[in-house]
Amino acid sequence: MGVITVFNQKGGVGKTTTTFNLAAALARAGRTPVAIDGDPQAHLSLALGVKDVPGSQSLYALFDQKTPLGMLTRDVEPGLKLVPASLDLSKIDSLYGSDPGITRRLSQAIAEAGWNETPPVLIDCSPMLGVLTLNALMAADRVLIPLAADFLSLQGVYRINAALDVLEKRTDRRFVRRVVVSRYDARRRLSFRIYQELKASFPGIVCDTRIHETVSLAESPMHAKDIFAFAPSSQGAADFRLLVQELESVGFL
Repeated sequence: MGVITVFNQKGGVGKTTTTFNLAAALARAGRTPVAIDGDPQAHLSLALGVKDVPGSQSLYALFDQKTPLGMLTRDVEPGLKLVPASLDLSKIDSLYGSDPGITRRLSQAIAEAGWNETPPVLIDCSPMLGVLTLNALMAADRVLIPLAADFLSLQGVYRINAALDVLEKRTDRRFVRRVVVSRYDARRRLSFRIYQELKASFPGIVCDTRIHETVSLAESPMHAKDIFAFAPSSQGAADFRLLVQELESVGFL
């Protein structure tokens, strides 16, 4: 099924919310996805009920001690596998930034774990384009870009797309891309204008499904519950069900 990196260089656009609820939706469909938390803030881990993870038991150990991913994986509700993050990940750039081969460490580890042929591996990235994010991109064959429905986020997606173009040329590979508009407020004309401009500027890669701004999506991680467990009848749950269906229909999931 491949590796999907959830990436945006802007914070607050819904990367973790998207990774969290897509993984939960797949798990509830019986597909047992693997979620990798590649952000030192460890918000994905926290949302899945995993906190205060020592570096030796987090993704950091892959870089620090070359610990196999299988030894770092935890089974978490609602039936998915998690490689958690820790604050130690914030040291990766200073410790390993000069190593020319470091950007392929995660890709190699995923292959060694035999996860390339499993149900999707979803990688949640930090907003920084550093060693961790480059590892996530080098491991991926698909990139999902969540984008808040505001002007600054719209400008950012042009830079992201350009950065991916450059990375494709340098690595002689292709990233299948999808953009999903999150934090969408149907009451605001700006949200619709942003969505329409995206569809015109990036034909064929912008998802029809939009993730609406809802209180339940913001609250569910506080309770270590995905949107389907926390508010199954909510707009947020309906949106993520539709997003999974759409991404499956085009072979992205």
